[in-house]
Amino acid sequence: MPLAQSTTLRESADHYHEVTEDSCQPRREGARRRAARAAEPGEAWTPGANCACARGGRASGPPGSRGLAPIIFSPPDIMSSGDNQQSQALTKPTFSEAQACALVESVFGLKVSKILPLPSYDDQNFHVYISRTKDTSDGPSEYVLKINNTESSKAPDLIEVQSHIIVFLRAAGFPTASIFRTKSDNVTSLMSVDSGSETKSYLVRLLTYLPGRPIAEIPISPQLLYEIGRLAAKLDKTLELSKGDSATSLLSEFCCVVHHLLLCYSLLVWQGKFQHPKLSSLHRENFIWNLKNVPVLEKYLYVLDQNQNREIVEQVIQLFKTEVMTKLTDFRECINHGDLNDHNILVESNKSASGDAVYQVSGILDFDDMSYGYYVFEVAITIMYMMIESKNPIQVGGHVLAGFESIIPLTTVERSTLFLLVCSRFCQSLVIAEYSCRLHPENKEYIMITAKTGWKHLQQMFEMGQKTVEDIWFETAKSYESGIPVSLDKSSH
Repeated sequence: MPLAQSTTLRESADHYHEVTEDSCQPRREGARRRAARAAEPGEAWTPGANCACARGGRASGPPGSRGLAPIIFSPPDIMSSGDNQQSQALTKPTFSEAQACALVESVFGLKVSKILPLPSYDDQNFHVYISRTKDTSDGPSEYVLKINNTESSKAPDLIEVQSHIIVFLRAAGFPTASIFRTKSDNVTSLMSVDSGSETKSYLVRLLTYLPGRPIAEIPISPQLLYEIGRLAAKLDKTLELSKGDSATSLLSEFCCVVHHLLLCYSLLVWQGKFQHPKLSSLHRENFIWNLKNVPVLEKYLYVLDQNQNREIVEQVIQLFKTEVMTKLTDFRECINHGDLNDHNILVESNKSASGDAVYQVSGILDFDDMSYGYYVFEVAITIMYMMIESKNPIQVGGHVLAGFESIIPLTTVERSTLFLLVCSRFCQSLVIAEYSCRLHPENKEYIMITAKTGWKHLQQMFEMGQKTVEDIWFETAKSYESGIPVSLDKSSH
């Protein structure tokens, strides 16, 4: 049973032909992407030779058009490392709403009633509403169509593992999306568009639309920060890897190759631990967003002016080399979500006994940054992003830490690096955002969301100093032991 479908769209004067073949590469992205993605090593995925024709769908378009409406590509963006030693061409999809509608109907067999674009940085997302039929009367009525850029579409192993994790977590009780399979009973479809001079491939998949609002849009309470910290720890804890033996690994591989994908998912849940023969794809050694790769930021420093901000970043990088890199062997390794930001966590409100709104997490988005890391990385990244929209950013860390440590207490060594790791994540986000603005000045407002408050928060942390900030965080976390947590409004030391 093939696990994914690849489709080639060959452009002629008035129509496209579709060609299908097999692949295995699911993935999920959330509503907001984090700036640019750095080049990663790996071979480009090339479709195989065993192809069979399949009938395409119809889309509305200009008079006289048939099949899919013409697809026009913008010039490729060049992702450079700063010293121009590495670069990659990345083409963001530019499918129209009519084309996206045609993809949903022809590839997934759903009748679209309405389709709307969703925000995304380097991929393309659509909010899809479907018309009810006798075959879909019991299923969801809203989905997200994901169309990946050309580079991320070349990582089948990584995408496959990320998709397995999404489904594994949903089966374990987490509010992640479900994956809707294609008409050929596959998880994804690789759309290759031949415009005559070149062919570009885009991975397409359909996931259920999760309810709720991003926490960036609501006033966040200490209790919600605590719950988000618990959520981050539970994610990592649930994905704890069993040492396993070779027989278990072979069983997982056998399931992936021979059995239906859903059966494979069921076996993974039944075993109680997440296992996959391609887990090594999460060792993303050159991935710029892995917190371990903070020193890579040196290649991007040229985008910053010679001012206080650059001085802070340079200092953070040097401290990271001496204070964090030397302690990595003492950290406990795990799989990190890596991007639990204020737009990737959705919440819904309920009324409390007093009539006040009480928010609960209703959705977790964007598993694209998932990679091998460490428990302390996850809590540091979560603290940083929860600080972004807060009116009392320094107070945030203690509440998130308390929630995280209620599941996974940090060791003394891990705690000693927390301040620097939070500063390091600020630097990653802020520097890459500046770099991305040079590539995409037309998208500056979107790219610089974190920068609106990020530089100010980073400067404040440095002005207060590590000991003062840590005292606030650790005292706040300890206050939960007494059952009377410190308020977010408590003044800083």
